[in-house]
Amino acid sequence: MADTSIPDLALTTILDALHGVNVHVARQYPGDTAARQPVHTVYGGAHLFKADVARKLGAAALKSLRDHAPDAATLAAALNFDRALAERLYPRVVDKLTREPVEDFRIDFEDGFGSRPDLEEDGHAQLAATEVANGLSDGTLPPSIGIRIKPFNEELKRRSLRTFDLFLTRLLDRAAGKLPPQFVITLPKITSVEQVTALTSACEAFEYWRQLPAGTLKFELMVETTQSIVAPDGSVALPRLIAAGRGRIVAAHFGTYDYTASCGITAAHQHMRHPACDFAKDVMQVTLAGTGLWLSDGATNVMPVGSRETVHAAWRLHAEHIRHSLVTGFYQGWDLHPAQLPSRYAAVYAFFLEGLDAASERLKNFVQKAAQATLVGDVFDDAATGQGLLNYFLRAMNCGAITEEEAVSMSGLSLEELRGRSFVKILQGRS
Repeated sequence: MADTSIPDLALTTILDALHGVNVHVARQYPGDTAARQPVHTVYGGAHLFKADVARKLGAAALKSLRDHAPDAATLAAALNFDRALAERLYPRVVDKLTREPVEDFRIDFEDGFGSRPDLEEDGHAQLAATEVANGLSDGTLPPSIGIRIKPFNEELKRRSLRTFDLFLTRLLDRAAGKLPPQFVITLPKITSVEQVTALTSACEAFEYWRQLPAGTLKFELMVETTQSIVAPDGSVALPRLIAAGRGRIVAAHFGTYDYTASCGITAAHQHMRHPACDFAKDVMQVTLAGTGLWLSDGATNVMPVGSRETVHAAWRLHAEHIRHSLVTGFYQGWDLHPAQLPSRYAAVYAFFLEGLDAASERLKNFVQKAAQATLVGDVFDDAATGQGLLNYFLRAMNCGAITEEEAVSMSGLSLEELRGRSFVKILQGRS
């Protein structure tokens, strides 16, 4: 095996953390509310990753759209959208797929990669890192990118740490010591707090030996086991998992199919709208509210491939799942195939555009009243709702559903006020 950056003694110490050593740390959260949360994470096997993956996925997504919904009317019929709404969002979807088809990509060394001989995974870890470095240099990477390593269970923990080390070492060597913006590591199938502690220790050790600023490496948790929701003592598990990250955890992603399988649900009923999934995601929301951590829903595993009728049915299911996620406060999800990108952006844009006029009226009215409660129609707004209305415009603008100019015009706020992201500060400034 090739040399790695973290000395063997440090690796042994990290691995020892997986044998039951539990470190209690006060809760710390690194959430950056100024950053743009992606609407999705697209993932693909590490053995297939290339620096221009986003461009290729965008081209495939556009082809699927043109083949199966060449105009707004066809898309409206496929997704059961209002025709006028489809006319409004169709050019925005085309523009998005052309300009920025992928917002977040995860290079997968887990399910999408499988079990391979050590030498083979070593090679792919280094090749994928080289491709990331090339993409960083050429400006072809999506806005956010990262890797998903294997679980830190007894069988795979050493392999997972080695891939982590080899990938990051090669990437820093080939990219002049720099990581891509919004780079993140994903830890899957967590069953104990010690696994999170071990990844935290690995990040600290790697930063030390590579002389990186403390806290450079961030990671996210996959919530896809029952142990990630309820700890062995019956308490909610997530607060301890987050605390074990010692300020490095930036997001929690729900894993639909592993979680439902761990609940004993049969394959025929493993889907994103199963009540077991809603329960788990409710726990995630209540536990992580106000922490600044991003929440992501899972993926629709019915692929839009085949005849137009088959593609439309898959798009419709995907859009229904996305809308359910958005309504329940999960603004990000996972996509598995480029042909899911048209339905992803269409569903997200529809969600924001269809409620934009009402939100515009309510926000303008509220701001004009300078934080005095006001009645608009039969909806009573308060200060918390004012921030919620502002967040609505921010998310609509960030995902591309509306332009900055449209946000300014419809919200009645200046671009500076919108970018400030605080309703209270807007009112203070106007008073």
